[in-house]
Amino acid sequence: MAEGKLLVGVDIGASSIKVVQLKESRRALTIVRHAYVDLPRDTIIDGHVMNPSAVTEALEQAFAQAKISQKEVAIGVYGQSVIVRKIAMPLMTKEELQESIGWEAEQHIPFDIKQMTFDYEVLARFPEEQRMDVLLVAAKRDEVNDVATIVRDAKLKPLVVDINAFAIQNCLERSLGTLPPDRTIAVVDVGAANTTINVLSKGTSAFTREIQTAGASITEEVRKRCNLGWEQAEAYKCGAQGGLVPQDVNAAIDQACANLAGEVHRSLDFYLATSGEADVTRVYVCGGGASLAPLCRAIEEKTRRPVEVFDPLSSFAVDGKVDEAALRARAPQLTVALGLALRRAKEVRA
Repeated sequence: MAEGKLLVGVDIGASSIKVVQLKESRRALTIVRHAYVDLPRDTIIDGHVMNPSAVTEALEQAFAQAKISQKEVAIGVYGQSVIVRKIAMPLMTKEELQESIGWEAEQHIPFDIKQMTFDYEVLARFPEEQRMDVLLVAAKRDEVNDVATIVRDAKLKPLVVDINAFAIQNCLERSLGTLPPDRTIAVVDVGAANTTINVLSKGTSAFTREIQTAGASITEEVRKRCNLGWEQAEAYKCGAQGGLVPQDVNAAIDQACANLAGEVHRSLDFYLATSGEADVTRVYVCGGGASLAPLCRAIEEKTRRPVEVFDPLSSFAVDGKVDEAALRARAPQLTVALGLALRRAKEVRA
């Protein structure tokens, strides 16, 4: 359960900072402020912050740009140091679970448990089988603390740390009204440095995977194959849906998109082979890569499943003072920040 006022959603991505503030009323949740600030290249590499001062400055710039005075924020973490596992455990009471979860975490987390911070949630109980499904989530403590310190250096107060994949899941659930209890869907978040796949079965997360082939990989493929500078390759990639783009650039983009789509396809095949659950019926794509039409086509072709670009704004009102055109232009990239902005100041375990 969650109580208290809504927090400002802060998404610290590999290439940019995104912030969103919502206002709650009886009729709707309204987007009242938002900002997008680019980060210098290589500020964050493989999820590790290499230039903390650049992130702090970008956070300060984003809050100033959006004129957000609220300091309490929710932040997200992602990358190879984040572990999400759905595990089966014997049926037990809340108190028994609290006592035994540390030992269970040690069996399922491939890092020294002393270096990790973890949490858990009971997904379902099956009394007739004397078992229950538990979602176990862990992240490296040092990396969480490093991000929290950077946020505090920007004179902000991080009250909630979430997993990016779950922030997106919350946003999708709000948009759909409820996650389909009788269908399995996949959400593919294509960021600059990471692609995150979250498979949702029976209304809960059943499988997550991080792929390090993402938006920057597409730019790099264009740069190498067409002998371009990084900035020019990035500009061509972002303009791939229109304008005068050389044929060899389009070919490089198509190949890079096919490579990423192949990774998504293999991940879904692995999930189906190891879970025994129902087949994935639809794929939602979000993140910066969702704006790249060749990528969405490639995912649809490789997975042979319908692909839909998720519109995270569909369930929110937009304040009249907000530049709605600028907001909608950035919509796929704001999904994590919007999901984080749904979090509240007090989080209480049910």
